[in-house]
Amino acid sequence: MGFPDTRMRRLRSNEAMRRLVSETKVPASSLVYPIFVVDGSRVREPVASMPGVFRISVDELASEIRGAASDGVGSVLIFGVPSSKDSRASGATDRGGLVPRAVAAAKEVSPEMLVMTDVCLCAYTDHGHCGVADGEGRVLNDPSLDLLQRMALVHAEAGADVVAPSDMMDGRVGAIRRALDSSGKTDTVIMSYAAKYASCFYGPFREAADSAPAFGDRRSYQMDPANSREALREIELDVEEGADIVMVKPAMPCLDVIARARGAFRVPIAAYQVSGEYSMIKAAASSGWLDEERAMGESVTAIRRAGADIVITYFARQLARACR
Repeated sequence: MGFPDTRMRRLRSNEAMRRLVSETKVPASSLVYPIFVVDGSRVREPVASMPGVFRISVDELASEIRGAASDGVGSVLIFGVPSSKDSRASGATDRGGLVPRAVAAAKEVSPEMLVMTDVCLCAYTDHGHCGVADGEGRVLNDPSLDLLQRMALVHAEAGADVVAPSDMMDGRVGAIRRALDSSGKTDTVIMSYAAKYASCFYGPFREAADSAPAFGDRRSYQMDPANSREALREIELDVEEGADIVMVKPAMPCLDVIARARGAFRVPIAAYQVSGEYSMIKAAASSGWLDEERAMGESVTAIRRAGADIVITYFARQLARACR
């Protein structure tokens, strides 16, 4: 039936009715808060291109974790930004390194907090690429797998609940799963950056993580933004290799990919609202062009509506407070 028998506005008549029939929710439990950890002590350094985001030392992590938990955030994703780098990413596999110490500190202050760690070599290599590079500037897939295995295992042994390989090397999920299982870490979850595009929206992150490539770019291993069928194949391969959760990144430019993945796979799907997405909203809001709270909420609601179960976002604490 059409108008006047059907009146769609009845379900929009007041706030209580709109909340009642809202199809898409953004519960605090679905949010993951990224944290950048650096060497040193008493460091709380603002990231210029990401207003409200800081690089902090491990001794500052306790207050950050307590604050996030108080806001209602239940999950954090830790990125290590070491001061020492070399061609073999030696710091990535150091059991006394930055991320293992950060994981232990986070678990000590909030044992119930779900701690995820980024598993990638880009912040640890002196060339800034996500894998081992040869003398001709080529990023080598297979030699990188051993380092990624060892890095993930070091994080798991430190207490990480979830390891998240973001390197986009072929076969790394299977390699990490074998390493974890053979070491008795069968309960450690792998959240794979399965469909990670070579996106310009990562720019502010590279400042925060000090991980810009010293030569070339990452298009030989990160995905072409023009491709979506390829994304489904990448996700399928990672699920077959043992990924428990798969991720699409960046989120807003890839809502179609999230929706297609949701229809094709039964595993939990995460999406990363990346630094460029965050910084655009912040910049527009600071100029008075957007309402920050509404833009923040609408953007993350769209990511959830597309089919993401989990949203990694620098807005996590603000959103969690809004959920209360």
